[in-house]
Amino acid sequence: QVQLAESGGGLVQAGGSLKLACVASARTSYTIAWFRQAPGKEREFVSGARWIGGITSYGDSVKGRFTTSRDNARNTVYLQMNGLTPEDTALYFCAARVDTVEIKRDPGAYAIRGQGTQVTVSS
Repeated sequence: QVQLAESGGGLVQAGGSLKLACVASARTSYTIAWFRQAPGKEREFVSGARWIGGITSYGDSVKGRFTTSRDNARNTVYLQMNGLTPEDTALYFCAARVDTVEIKRDPGAYAIRGQGTQVTVSS
């Protein structure tokens, strides 16, 4: 089974940027999505990238600020986060599932997930 590993989290000031990476242990045709979970809150869909066509989708709270991209040659999906606010503070993790036409936003639809990387935005 493919394994996922996230990196790139850290502490940043409000207005700053971070770029997260999700590396798969093997070449995969899965859809890869990013989710986040802040303490006391439910998991939230951040973005998703389909295997083909550069098709992506974003959660409403990050649209226009975050960009996801996929480098299939490196088995890696990136999440570029700009204009960060303290509300973006959370554990970010990537997850994988069989590729479908519509990118699923329910974290329960993803069978494979990484351990996560912490993002903390100070005010």
